[in-house]
Amino acid sequence: MYPSADLCRSQQAFQLGRAAQAGLVNVRTIAEKAAAAWGIEAGLADERERRQAKTAGIRQARECADRAMSENPDRGFASA
Repeated sequence: MYPSADLCRSQQAFQLGRAAQAGLVNVRTIAEKAAAAWGIEAGLADERERRQAKTAGIRQARECADRAMSENPDRGFASA
């Protein structure tokens, strides 16, 4: 299961906050690197979510077209 873009952005914000409050240089460096990684993952999650939405729309359109071509469009579909 992939993390959502919202989760990635909240983790990025958390790590940036940790970096801002860190008194030790190595803790700040690690938190900044973690924030950068979460930012990259958020971008990937955005792309993934766009693809999933597009695929769902295509799938729904295909199902509607299949129903329209059927002699019994309501037969075999639980939602009808």
